[in-house]
Amino acid sequence: MTVATTEPGAVPSESASATEPESALATARRQLERAAAHLDIDPNVVERLKHPQRVQRVSLPLERDDGSVEVYTGYRAQHDSVRGPFKGGLRYHPDVSEEECIGLAMWMTWKCAVMDLPFGGAKGGIVVNPKDLSVDERERLTRRFAQELRDVIGPMQDIPAPDMGTDAETMGWFMDAYSMQEGETIPGVVTGKPPVIGGSLGREEAPGRSVAIVAREACTYYDRPLEDVTVAVQGFGSVGANAARALDDWGATVVALSDVNGAIYDPDGLDTNDVMGHDERPGMVSGYDAPETLSNEALLELDVDVLIPAAVGNVITEANAGDVRADMVVEGANGPTTFAADAILAERGVEVIPDILANAGGVTVSYFEWLQDVNHRSWSLDRVNEELEAKMLDAWRDVRRTYEADDDLTWRDATYVVGLQRIVDAHTARGLWP
Repeated sequence: MTVATTEPGAVPSESASATEPESALATARRQLERAAAHLDIDPNVVERLKHPQRVQRVSLPLERDDGSVEVYTGYRAQHDSVRGPFKGGLRYHPDVSEEECIGLAMWMTWKCAVMDLPFGGAKGGIVVNPKDLSVDERERLTRRFAQELRDVIGPMQDIPAPDMGTDAETMGWFMDAYSMQEGETIPGVVTGKPPVIGGSLGREEAPGRSVAIVAREACTYYDRPLEDVTVAVQGFGSVGANAARALDDWGATVVALSDVNGAIYDPDGLDTNDVMGHDERPGMVSGYDAPETLSNEALLELDVDVLIPAAVGNVITEANAGDVRADMVVEGANGPTTFAADAILAERGVEVIPDILANAGGVTVSYFEWLQDVNHRSWSLDRVNEELEAKMLDAWRDVRRTYEADDDLTWRDATYVVGLQRIVDAHTARGLWP
């Protein structure tokens, strides 16, 4: 899958069009250059950040349940480690590519820096449709992947996490394979594991919870009490469900929800705790007894205060950005807004709070999990949520101050400027190895 976010005001490259959004890598480099233009920094550092430190490509032979052998391709892109070990997810998807992994790794670098976490960015995955594999086949493939990446990962080197097509079970297999190869149990090699083997409480809910926190703070910034705010959430999976339920609990009126099959709408508000998420019971959302049903596309055009696209990338495009009637978009998914759409929304005065801030709760609680693992001490759920709240508020305040200091910056610009400044400062302090 190609994901693209972008910055308003720029001109699309020849490779980017309304029908074919530019790649994650092209967009990440463009965002880097735009943020750098707002800072007085060494252009040589910017040039270094356009390229990953390392990309590992591996062949993964898998014996299928029927005895046949298929060979899959896996990648691990490690972008920048100036602030600490690499950090980023592993995805199993047919469209995984080297270029996509590099672009997503760059985004992880910015995200960790925005949150002021001592990590750099990485991303990886296997070119495979996990739905075509049995549970045993997925386990064997994961264990082989851990073996092939053994030399480039580790709790002080590179720490993978779950992503599209992977989950806590996958991370458990990966951690076990790595630990067996090393001859000792090393839970800190991955995050997003089941709590019984070193995972953190609250990790799965964290991206959605951080989306809700940022949406709440943005509403406060624009003098909109949550009791008067209407919200539409596209994608009632892990991120969308947790974001919607938190906002509902805090007083907002959630009027629309969707899953892959369609959307439901109630202008008086839906009971988000009564609707089961797509991850909990597939098909429950679109089959829920609500006053109205809509398409996923129509949900994006509802007249609401806050729109949260939390499903997949590239859903707000040049074709529909002019029809978005929300006052604010808070990105729950990675890259839900395309290059051209971002410019249209900015021109229309629709505020867009970017994904690398809004959904950063996942990597933040992954950091907490890593701390628990390396210190051999677990945290309570209350402590995890309190620490997450504190980190999100710190990051929000940093971005808000930057946004307020320059009238030319959008929220996306300000977020990237905060992250890039921290990365550049670290590179300057460490210097360049001859």
